Amino acid sequence: MNRNFTAICAAMLMCAILFAVFGSIGLNKNSLSFADAENGKEIYLTFDDGPSDRVTPKILDILKEENVKATFFIIGKNAERRKNLLKREFEEGHTIGVHSYSHKYKEIYSSTESLLKDIEDCNSVIKEVTGRKSTLYRFPGGSFGLSSKLVNAVTAHFMRYIDWNASFCDSEIASPSPEQLVRAAKTTVANPQSVIMLAHDATDKTATAEALRDVIRHFKDNGYTFKAF
Repeated sequence: MNRNFTAICAAMLMCAILFAVFGSIGLNKNSLSFADAENGKEIYLTFDDGPSDRVTPKILDILKEENVKATFFIIGKNAERRKNLLKREFEEGHTIGVHSYSHKYKEIYSSTESLLKDIEDCNSVIKEVTGRKSTLYRFPGGSFGLSSKLVNAVTAHFMRYIDWNASFCDSEIASPSPEQLVRAAKTTVANPQSVIMLAHDATDKTATAEALRDVIRHFKDNGYTFKAF
């Protein structure tokens, strides 16, 4: 067994363990409720860390071709330099949520004031482009393990936070192939009735864009309806 194969297996195992442990966080009582899943299986594609010139347009092209809507949790400082892409996401019917302005964990989580300021800074960019602020939020790194003080500050600020229960594992696997990401998206699903899929559209996530069509077609073939928040 060569080193590359061993490393790949280790990364996939770690990803699987993470979602076995944290798979339920997408259904947290303080998060958005998914009790309406009785009408059938549903999947929410979500993309963090964009927009980027290199990856976001490819993802948008595929979503348009496949007639799928998604949710983009953006980084404000990235969107500030790429307002054309933020505008395209909005005009093509996708949902835009706040991920952060800076994505600097230490600064964001240093206090509730810093957290809320970061949210507002990002939301200012969203409002400038779309005409309205977003009420959706994804904590950088997810909400698991954060203090209740920080989580409660977000909900008290009239924001609904969205975690995930499945993932491309495109941040866990180093230099992944598209095939690895497709496999991860299929195998990390913690709630097969209502899937909240984490992926990324940052500039280094080219394999994510390459894997996306196969992931979409897999879930379509298995009877899922694609939704945006």
